[in-house]
Amino acid sequence: MSAQVVWDGAAHWLIDGSLHVPGGELRVSEVVGNAFGLASAILGMRRLMWAWPVGMVGNVLLFTLFVSTPDEPLWGQAGRQVMFLLASAYGLWRWQRLGSAPDGGAVAPRWATWRERGLLLASAAVLYAVAWVVLLQIGSYSPPTEAWILAGSLLATWGMARGWVEFWLVWVAVDAVGVTTLVHAGYYPTAFMYLFYGGFCVWGFLTWWRVSREPAIAARAARELRGVSA
Repeated sequence: MSAQVVWDGAAHWLIDGSLHVPGGELRVSEVVGNAFGLASAILGMRRLMWAWPVGMVGNVLLFTLFVSTPDEPLWGQAGRQVMFLLASAYGLWRWQRLGSAPDGGAVAPRWATWRERGLLLASAAVLYAVAWVVLLQIGSYSPPTEAWILAGSLLATWGMARGWVEFWLVWVAVDAVGVTTLVHAGYYPTAFMYLFYGGFCVWGFLTWWRVSREPAIAARAARELRGVSA
C-alpha cells in the first residue's frame, strides 16, 4: 500500500468518518476539531505561541463539519471558523512581534482601556447586525443566535491577540448562547465543549487577571500600551 493511499484514507476518515457511540454516531471532524480547540484554549491560558497554530487546525476541521451538515449548513458556525483563522493569523503575528513577557509568556496581559472597551462594544453591535442580515439571507440555522456566536467569537479572538484580560468574559457570553444553539442542532460534543469552555474561560480569566497584577507584567503591558515593545 502506497503512502498516498494511506494519506488519502486517513484524510477521508478525518473529514468524513464517524465514530459509533451509544445512541448514534459522532463525526470524527467534530471530535478531533474540538480536541484541538481545547488544546488551543489551554495553551492560550498559559500564553504560549502554539495556541494559535493549534487552534487553526481545529478551525479547519470544524469548518468542514459545519458546511457539510446533511439538513441545513450552519453558516454562522462555519463563518466563525474562517474568522478564527484570520484573527488567529493576526494573533500569531502580533505575539511574535511583541516578544516574550518577563515571565516567559508570549504576551503581557492587561485590562483594556475605556476607549478600547467602547470600540469593542461598538464593533460588537455592528458585527452582530451585519452577521444577522447575512445569515438571514443565506438561510442559516438560527440567525439571531449564530450572529452573536460569530460576532462574539471574532471579538474574543481579537481581544486575546491584543492581550486584554476581558476577552475571557466575551467567551463566556459566546459559550452561553452556543450551548443552546448546538444542542438544538444536534451537535452534542461541540455543545458539551462550549459548556466546558464556559467554566474554563472563568479559570482563564482569573489566571490572566492574576498575572496582569504582577509588577513586571504590568510594567511591560504599560510600555506596550505606549507603543514600546521592549
